[in-house]
Amino acid sequence: KFLKDIFEIADSLLLDKDDLVQKGYGWLLKDAAIKHQQDIFDYVMKNKKVMPRTALRYAIERFPADLRKKAMEK
Repeated sequence: KFLKDIFEIADSLLLDKDDLVQKGYGWLLKDAAIKHQQDIFDYVMKNKKVMPRTALRYAIERFPADLRKKAMEK
């Protein structure tokens, strides 16, 4: 329902250096992935080169092992 807003928030915080901000929007993506896993996975894959590792790991925490592995590849 609020997926567009979630992506706007994540985009605005994408390069924030604060650890708590990274954890926060990573958690937001993780919770959104409950109902929109493929959309969140696509977002992570599109941004993983610039997304801080903390946010990335939070966002993919609930993904199946194969998708987590794919998202963590360099």
